[in-house]
Amino acid sequence: MSSVTADRVVFDPYDYAIHDDPYPTYARLRSEAPVFHNPDVWFWALSRHADVMAALKDSETYSSANGVSLDPAAWGPNAHRTMSFLGMDPPRHGRMRRLVARGFTPRRVTELEPKIRSIAARWADRAVESDTIDFIDDFAGKFPMDVISEMMGVPEADRAQIRAWSDLLVHREPDTRDVPRSGMDAALHLAGYYADMIAERRRARTDDLTSALIDAEVDGDTLTDDEITGFLFLLVVAGNETTTKLLGNAWFWGWKFPDEGRKPFEDRTRIGDWIDETLRFDTSSQMLARTATRDVELHGVTIPAGERVLLLLGSANRDAATWDRPDTYDLDRTDTAQDLSSFGFGRHYCMGHALAVLEMRVAMEVLVDRIASYDVDETASERVHSVNVRGFAHLPTTITRR
Repeated sequence: MSSVTADRVVFDPYDYAIHDDPYPTYARLRSEAPVFHNPDVWFWALSRHADVMAALKDSETYSSANGVSLDPAAWGPNAHRTMSFLGMDPPRHGRMRRLVARGFTPRRVTELEPKIRSIAARWADRAVESDTIDFIDDFAGKFPMDVISEMMGVPEADRAQIRAWSDLLVHREPDTRDVPRSGMDAALHLAGYYADMIAERRRARTDDLTSALIDAEVDGDTLTDDEITGFLFLLVVAGNETTTKLLGNAWFWGWKFPDEGRKPFEDRTRIGDWIDETLRFDTSSQMLARTATRDVELHGVTIPAGERVLLLLGSANRDAATWDRPDTYDLDRTDTAQDLSSFGFGRHYCMGHALAVLEMRVAMEVLVDRIASYDVDETASERVHSVNVRGFAHLPTTITRR
């Protein structure tokens, strides 16, 4: 299905053309159909920055109880089993988030920086042994998985398999509109792996997040094994996949806009700008689903209660009503990062925000310390085909070492 037609805008998040470049379609949605309806895939979509942010803030009208994904297998009252508190409304959401926060503390994240830097340096050193690398296979795909696995307590020998399973969870074949059989099997394998790991920690605690979650307690309330498994699922998908893709997006756009991409390599203090602009220009988390709890009147259109609503984060971050020259990748822009929708907002603001930014900063510092310049082979690059996550599966790169 074509993403854009001459007479009307068409938007299907499963369409490979959207995976290649959704932004022209987003522009038309904002202009022509700010409340877009796709009855075939069963959703309404909000694309303007003001509307997306208002919906993110209004969790009473836009419920998360059915989850955040379009996939039928991941949608419904059991969404919390794999998406943890992302698939919950109050009071369950508040309880779960409070308990998880006891184990996933800012202090634990901060204390991880030396280990994160060590992991990044190890993979970067291996990558730069060759003049030609696959940025995803050789660095961006391995580094975040190692960080999450280190936090969880997953042994190094198991990490490649965990990453392979997590990749299968998000991949979609052409004309596939649900989690495929391979993704279902991967979810079962992951669930079994985490169940075994939790059972081991219950027998003997170690200094890792899994043990901390087992011991998390608020007023006598603790997490069940299923609740811990759900949060570990969330970490491996939301924490690993999105960071891998965001690193690849930063790498690609830094090359595509060479005047901008050179800045962090010439001045290490510009790395924060590189991160912020990538989060705005091409965020890895493109959309979140919600359920309308009441009829919503917006731009002369009524979204009926009970309908599924997509909040297009990627579109919101390119809205000219909020950003000057939104389709220009500009590390010098003065627009504030506080208006970004990339990490959500309000009650469901991403708990892993600090970890993701820390990983991005450390990874880029390690890379620019070792690489003077690089060239991407765009024709040989391959994109991930996923509904929610945007990024690369392969990004062949030629590097010049410092």
